[in-house]
Amino acid sequence: MMLRLGSNVYDLSSRALVMGILNRTPDSFYDRGRYWDLDDFYSLAEKLVGEGADLLDVGGVKAGPGPEVTEAEEMDRVVPAIAGLASRFDVPLSVDTWRASVAREAYRAGATVGNDISGFADPKYLSEAAQAGATVVATHIRLGPRIADPEPVYSDVVHDVSDYLRERASWASEAGIDDSRIVIDAGLDLGKTASQSAELLRASDRLASLGWPLLLSASNKTFLGVRFDLELAERREATIAAHCVGVCLGCRIIRAHDVRSARRVADTVAEILQAS
Repeated sequence: MMLRLGSNVYDLSSRALVMGILNRTPDSFYDRGRYWDLDDFYSLAEKLVGEGADLLDVGGVKAGPGPEVTEAEEMDRVVPAIAGLASRFDVPLSVDTWRASVAREAYRAGATVGNDISGFADPKYLSEAAQAGATVVATHIRLGPRIADPEPVYSDVVHDVSDYLRERASWASEAGIDDSRIVIDAGLDLGKTASQSAELLRASDRLASLGWPLLLSASNKTFLGVRFDLELAERREATIAAHCVGVCLGCRIIRAHDVRSARRVADTVAEILQAS
């Protein structure tokens, strides 16, 4: 399985990449704006790269409900930050946005990945990515970003998510994006109960069998807190366990706050898979 990020090509047969999370939000569920100041933001980026991040993911609007962030505000948060990262680090950059306009400007600033948790709801999203030669992440969400969904219902969550991801990946292909530049993500916590998210994690092998690289975004998420009665600051070990399960079942990109631990998980599993 090959993945292209800009001019970089990765063989994911037995290797998982680590995507370091960088928030340009004052209300992130995880860091609560701790790295809002750009100097702190770049210091965190340097730390993540030093710990082994293969790529960095920059988001300017949190996924859950909260105060409105306009297009101009999001643009101001992420585009200069991506330009600054591009001038400082030699790693692929991802923009975490569902707005095609923000993605377009981020590509111009140096991003090579569009990480869209809306499932390409913006009709211009894929054409902008195709024109830029960018990679895209198709993520499952039941309703949409920033919309509370406390009681989601599925006929069969794994089947329903699989069908959705297959459809969204086909949209990307039809827009002219090569399969080597399409990634899928089950969207844990996005319109799922804790049990549904856990079921999707257990079914990572089924999702990986769809044929596109599978991204795992489980880091410190709510479903881990609910399943194991853990506060946010207590979820490190549960996150590591989720990463181990995911990579062993076929996830090939780990989106993580704790890059050092995720890197060790990815490298250890790769050594075992290559040895066999």
